[in-house]
Amino acid sequence: MPGLDSVRTSEPLGSRRGSLVKVLLIEDEPNTAAYLCQGLGENGYVVDAEGSAESGFRMAIRGCYDLVVLDINLPDRSGWWVLQELRATDCRTPVLCLTCRGEVEDRVRGLDLGADDYLTKPFAFSELLARIRSVLRRGAEWQPDVIRVADLEVHLTRQKAVRAGTPLRDLRPKEFALLALLARRAGEVLSRTTIVEHVWNADFDFETNAVDVQIKRLREKVDDPFETKLIHTIRGVGYVLEDRG
Repeated sequence: MPGLDSVRTSEPLGSRRGSLVKVLLIEDEPNTAAYLCQGLGENGYVVDAEGSAESGFRMAIRGCYDLVVLDINLPDRSGWWVLQELRATDCRTPVLCLTCRGEVEDRVRGLDLGADDYLTKPFAFSELLARIRSVLRRGAEWQPDVIRVADLEVHLTRQKAVRAGTPLRDLRPKEFALLALLARRAGEVLSRTTIVEHVWNADFDFETNAVDVQIKRLREKVDDPFETKLIHTIRGVGYVLEDRG
């Protein structure tokens, strides 16, 4: 497969959820899985990877995913089984089949079983990104690209934020992901568990204070330079972004 630098797209990821799209990759070939995890991660996606049909299916039905990228040739069961079982459990998470099986009957079978798209290997990484964005757009409820809370503007597609006309500079990816989540659900108290589910992947260590650290760093950029504070702690529950002025 080509190097990531040669295929990385300059277009930001889908604006349905800013930088918070969570992808479950079910792929048993280690090199392919590593390549996809790296490339998707570099483009702002949060990725969990599983190498078998059984473990992938369990992750898909219990996880909080926006998309499943599914290989068909898996070591224990086929990707067809995963797809069929997901739809049988009424799991409506979009599925993009990614496989070397490109015959017409295979593509038809995948779509008939409930796949949302079908891409054959070898593939251009830029096309995979475009297809992911297309699948997410088709399945998404419309959301504005710019979210405004008081004098704060969060630009999802551009992954930028502005407060009182001043750009908030040096926002790290996790900080922006957290800010976008809080802004989209402004006025709603979000628990640390909810934040982790949307901003981190399944390897998150719940024993750490990473959420609190990110909130502190975010406050330094969003709130500290301004008189009105927008990020509030609800003791024992979580955090909320709202204008209390």
